[in-house]
Amino acid sequence: MSTGSPSYHPRITVLAEGHVTTVIIDSPGAKNACTGDMWVALGATFRDLAYSDARAVILTGAGGEFCAGADLTGSESGDSGQASRHILQGMRALADVVLAVHDCPVPVVAKVDGVCVGAGLGLALATDMVWCSERARFSAIFAKRGLSLDFGTSWLLRQRIGIHKAKEIAFTGKVISAPDALSLGLVNAVVPQGELDNATREIVDTIAAGPPVAMSMIKRQLDNAGHASLAQALEAEALAQSVNVQTDDLK
Repeated sequence: MSTGSPSYHPRITVLAEGHVTTVIIDSPGAKNACTGDMWVALGATFRDLAYSDARAVILTGAGGEFCAGADLTGSESGDSGQASRHILQGMRALADVVLAVHDCPVPVVAKVDGVCVGAGLGLALATDMVWCSERARFSAIFAKRGLSLDFGTSWLLRQRIGIHKAKEIAFTGKVISAPDALSLGLVNAVVPQGELDNATREIVDTIAAGPPVAMSMIKRQLDNAGHASLAQALEAEALAQSVNVQTDDLK
């Protein structure tokens, strides 16, 4: 592998191999919980990827964990200036990160091992697909911390699994096993831990081998269909096909 997009934080690693880019949250001592600076770096990374040569992106965590949500210890010197800011400013900055991941025109696959909780769950849900190991654990833990949902989970969780199951998960904050996550529709596949790298790489390589313009169109179509009428979807399809027929991929 070679270094991909510029790194905006020493704990956010970006690696490129061909047309596949891997983004790694690298703070295993904190189970990859992210400080404010790390979240901002993730957002900047995905904004870069939107205009890169990448055709598919893997988002994962180091050390056998995905992401334990927000690191609230305030121990990182780079975040020292955040104390003077109003929390609303910080939450709006987080919103920009969610949008950068969710709206990235390049298909993004989350590779989840270990914990995926709180904002970490929101981060996984903001991607297009989730492949996880059999030891992965998921939780919208906010209520157990006296908090309401954030990092897009109020919207993403409902979109993924429907309102009734979303409420059950959010109200209880219970831990969801990988098999249960699969049955709920939270994830696309569950594989043994030793097979997770290969399984994720297989689906990402399949995406990367496809037509990049059409893939970005397909992503936009499906994302927008949830809040569009059939007539709007048909018009969007017509406009997208008028672009696709001009590409070298079709020829």
